[in-house]
Amino acid sequence: MLIVTSVFASLLTLIYIKLAFNVISLREKNKVSLGSGGFSDLDKAIRAHGNFSEYVPLGLILMGCLELNYAPWGLVTLLGITLTVGRVFHALGIQEESPNFKNRIIGINLTFLSLAGLVVINLGWVIFKLI
Repeated sequence: MLIVTSVFASLLTLIYIKLAFNVISLREKNKVSLGSGGFSDLDKAIRAHGNFSEYVPLGLILMGCLELNYAPWGLVTLLGITLTVGRVFHALGIQEESPNFKNRIIGINLTFLSLAGLVVINLGWVIFKLI
């Protein structure tokens, strides 16, 4: 069973839905059906939603692989927390006015840390199990 991955997939999906509703409400407010219509707040919301959907699936797939290969739950949980916190910080950071990218930088660093950690640990775990 993919218990840890299921929990994080559910949490991340709730965040994804929230980001989607942000886009929907700004589209209604600004009367824009496609694109951002030149509204910077809508453009930011679209990118926060899109960026989230670009990174999260890879993290969840790698988490699921680890869990299916019987890696310790604590390790999978730690990586899931790092991915989730990274994605939240990044989504918040996109809303910040430039040149202040503090939350966005924290978010992408945590995201890359979690993804790189998942890759290295997955490869290491498979080698460990095969030896």
